[in-house]
Amino acid sequence: MADAEGGIRYWPAFVAQAQAQAWFEALREGCHWQSERRPMYDRIVDVPRLQAWYLLHELPPGLPLADMLERVQASVPGGYTSVGLNFYRDGNDSVAMHNDTLHHLVPGEPLALVSLGAPRRMNIRAKAGGRALGIELEPGSLLVMSHASQLTHEHGIPKTARAVAPRMSVVFRARPDARASRGRRDPYARITDAVA
Repeated sequence: MADAEGGIRYWPAFVAQAQAQAWFEALREGCHWQSERRPMYDRIVDVPRLQAWYLLHELPPGLPLADMLERVQASVPGGYTSVGLNFYRDGNDSVAMHNDTLHHLVPGEPLALVSLGAPRRMNIRAKAGGRALGIELEPGSLLVMSHASQLTHEHGIPKTARAVAPRMSVVFRARPDARASRGRRDPYARITDAVA
């Protein structure tokens, strides 16, 4: 899917399987995973996945995030300032169809999503209507979405009744004021349901 900023692009073998597995294990054990609750309609619900957030200038030692960023930058250069991670424990964990909140992103900068662990299907659908396109996100793959694509398309990871092993997404973004923010938590994470 193309647009003037590069659209939505997918590399199924961005890194070798052994490297992807090593990253998965290090992040699973080393990240500060949190379970969240958020308002939805007239009630408070559990976010159906675990999450972690880091500013790129404050990465904790021992995690492979700096190495991952270097590899992403080599393929898709960008002004990335933060990284958000989602841990999908099984098929009950998901993220609803959504687009990233544009005023929480630097215009023109890409979003780069590295998938680790078990494959999971991501649905991508044009907001103007039509059938959703399904991409099986392979471990070690890279999905890049342009800032402009967030205006025209939605994406999500549906629940599945199939038995699936754990999966992780690692999403690098350019936030407009991330360098002014302090602390481990992404200041936008509660407002946007944007990590796949």
